[in-house]
Amino acid sequence: MLSSPLRDYILTKSRNPVTLLNSAARLFGGAVTLRPLGPLHEGDHELRGVAAPGFAVGYFASSLSVQVGAAPGRDSYFVNLGLASEIAARRGDRQAVLSQARAGVYNPGDAQELRQKRHGTRFLGLRIDAGLVRRELAALTGRPDAPAVRFDLPLDLSQPRGRAVKLLIESLIEQLDSGDPLFQRQELQQSQLRCIVTALLLAQPHTHTVTLHAAPATPHPKALRSALAFVEDNLPEPLSLGWIAEAAGCSARTLSGMFREELDTSPMSYVRGLRLDRIRHDILTTDDSIGDIAYRWGVTHLGRFASEYRSRFGELPSATAARR
Repeated sequence: MLSSPLRDYILTKSRNPVTLLNSAARLFGGAVTLRPLGPLHEGDHELRGVAAPGFAVGYFASSLSVQVGAAPGRDSYFVNLGLASEIAARRGDRQAVLSQARAGVYNPGDAQELRQKRHGTRFLGLRIDAGLVRRELAALTGRPDAPAVRFDLPLDLSQPRGRAVKLLIESLIEQLDSGDPLFQRQELQQSQLRCIVTALLLAQPHTHTVTLHAAPATPHPKALRSALAFVEDNLPEPLSLGWIAEAAGCSARTLSGMFREELDTSPMSYVRGLRLDRIRHDILTTDDSIGDIAYRWGVTHLGRFASEYRSRFGELPSATAARR
């Protein structure tokens, strides 16, 4: 177990709990809103943390109980690991006691309640972009268009698979703490994060567990996986078959053949479908206008967009917006 994680990344050390809440909101990049559960009180409140592309990790030493809400349009998963004492955690109607033997997993849109059971509570909170979870699930199952993953809340760290997730997270922290410039490189951090997500998908029950264990042993070809990752990372930008093929390291003809063989679609049809899925999600979960959302995801022709949206979902975008 980590003795003093993220020791060189102190964000706040104060007796003012408001300072802790504000620092946590900044650490997680606006992906969450935080409010106290119960009256605020002075005490020792410390937060250490690191934010990088695709993730953020924080070490909390505080007796403050909080409710953590998800900010609209900022889909993230959270894994909370107890380091000292215990935390009574709630996610909707699910409850768990977080400790060194049990972690908590939260899905995009989940409201978290974290009630400290006694003084001296310390825990780690890891935020993971939802896009990374989608990509890793697609790589494991061969289904890039699968609905979003929803994990169960308690993760048993006493079992071998749970311990693997814990060890990988601890390894990420140790790399950050090492001070070695090599481990500050984004490429290595992303590689470690993908290992964590893959282990989480294999260890923790979720809505795709049955599909995952029934997936073929042979994953998609490397070039296709590279293409899917490039599309995911650049979906709001103008995309062409040539650019996607260049990112995949193959010709446009070869890439088109892989998409047809593996996914039964063309590269640009896949891009359009993925954009429509993201737009539908944002229409249902934000108050932004349909036009703003469509432009945000790279749509330039609203009339054609409305027709494609109705063809995919059986209704116009305005009908979806009416159910907000």
